[in-house]
Amino acid sequence: MSRHCQLTGAEPRFGNTISHSHRRTSRRFDPNIQKKTYFVPSLGRRVTLRLSASAIKTVDHIGIEAAIGRIRARGEKI
Repeated sequence: MSRHCQLTGAEPRFGNTISHSHRRTSRRFDPNIQKKTYFVPSLGRRVTLRLSASAIKTVDHIGIEAAIGRIRARGEKI
């Protein structure tokens, strides 16, 4: 499973861990991806989405119908 948000498109970022002696080693910053199931009245069924924690808050704010519209506009499959 890739760490990829269906609504915001958040993906892993890469950077360095810097130790006390200032040595740098590569590391990966993963977004906080969660599986969340919503009932979509227009589709008449439940939809499971892979969303970041901030995207779950966005869905709570704008509603599932608007969020589905944004996901489809990005070209993601539901």
